[in-house]
Amino acid sequence: MAGITRKTKRYPSDLTDEEWERIAPLMPPANRRGRKRTTDFREIINALRYLVRSGCGWEMLPVHFGPWQTVYWWFRRLMRRFLFQTIHDVCLMLDREAAGRETSPSGGVIDSQSIKAPHAKTRGYDAGKKIVGRKRHIAVDTDGRLLLVQLTTADISDSAGGQMILDAIRKRWPWMKHLFADEPMTASS
Repeated sequence: MAGITRKTKRYPSDLTDEEWERIAPLMPPANRRGRKRTTDFREIINALRYLVRSGCGWEMLPVHFGPWQTVYWWFRRLMRRFLFQTIHDVCLMLDREAAGRETSPSGGVIDSQSIKAPHAKTRGYDAGKKIVGRKRHIAVDTDGRLLLVQLTTADISDSAGGQMILDAIRKRWPWMKHLFADEPMTASS
């Protein structure tokens, strides 16, 4: 019965076999010493994708994913290892390669968007858009694939947020040569 369940997707957010084959080598290896690991990483990733897509809380996670405390523990451990950033970057490069592009982007577009967040712990006031909330500074490649996101308070200027994006892009995508923006930035690039 377990084999049948594994072949069928329970939720739209579940990984396909092809997606799992791509990210399985990136999962942390089992310890050589100590108790043998019983956690199925595919189920952990499925649970995390379910959480993101559904917007439910940890305690509302369906029981067949296992105890929510276990999923949360692995989430924190995988975050500390930058696993999700690595998965994102590898999948982006594979997608670019499948589209006939160079694996690492050489050009991109940056922009920002103010969003309402009246109940957020940290927020600011964007006087230009008259919004209390946060601001997303986003960089995408020329085909629209997400490269980087920086979340700030809404009172951060586009030039300051753009400089943060530039600094982060230089570290994560060092072959980036051109970045386009909708208005001139005062910060040096």
